Amino acid sequence: MEKRVLLIMNPSAGQKRGKRHLADILCLLREHDYLPTVLMTRCRGDATELVKKYGDTADMVVCIGGDGTFNEVVCGMLEAKLDLPLGYIPAGSTNDFASSLKLPKNMLKAAEKMINGTPTPIDIGRFGDRYFSYVASFGAFTRTSYATPQNVKNALGHLAYLLEGIKDLPSIRPWHVRFETEGEVMEDDYVFGAICNSTSVGGILTLAPEVVDMNDGKFELLLIKTPTTAAELNDIVVALSTQKYDYPAINFCTASKMWVIAPEEMDWALDGEWEQGHKSCKVENLHSAIRLML
Repeated sequence: MEKRVLLIMNPSAGQKRGKRHLADILCLLREHDYLPTVLMTRCRGDATELVKKYGDTADMVVCIGGDGTFNEVVCGMLEAKLDLPLGYIPAGSTNDFASSLKLPKNMLKAAEKMINGTPTPIDIGRFGDRYFSYVASFGAFTRTSYATPQNVKNALGHLAYLLEGIKDLPSIRPWHVRFETEGEVMEDDYVFGAICNSTSVGGILTLAPEVVDMNDGKFELLLIKTPTTAAELNDIVVALSTQKYDYPAINFCTASKMWVIAPEEMDWALDGEWEQGHKSCKVENLHSAIRLML
């Protein structure tokens, strides 16, 4: 019996890889008795609206794009309360979330893994009234993910993020932020913070795979205090690169929910997309919120 697939694709993601491989992906789906309907996004937020409008016509939803497009598809499914299997064929510039899931970089292999996979529960984050798939971050390099022009991402890929991040270095400033979790309060001046459910953050920082469980109902919270000397900055870099989180200038813990009190002018990035600052915001883990084909 044929299964209906709603395939949402961002044609501009990455180096427009999706457009080059779409026909082969569609043939692969047909070979396995899937009946795909393809909808292309035209602007930011389009994927969310397409899922909300057409998702209930399908047996499965598939996203072809980067982490931002995947975020929009997830938002659409949660807002529409759709309990459907979700497939992800990564086609973006960095694909942090896909890396954490160990999805193949080759799009056809990723499609094959999806088709042969099973619906696997995955946690999703809620930041105020928005959702995020893998990270909510602030501070150093956070702006990089949403400020880098799409044509530069397409031309330079992951290098574009690094170059844009270097441009941000002179303007990096500490932010005084307070985090209240179920059993701990952390308050200090931080140059970077990430509430994440991923082993890769912004393509720059990585967390040890053994400390990240993407369906344990908890986030990993990583906070980097403002270094006071060049030596301390070097020690922080070494600690992060060796994934040693017990350094004094680094706060690291896990939590299922937290309150964040921060300056209103401090912007955030949710899965690489801009989010306006909040004086206070509740962040919570939605355990097993989606079923991803893995």
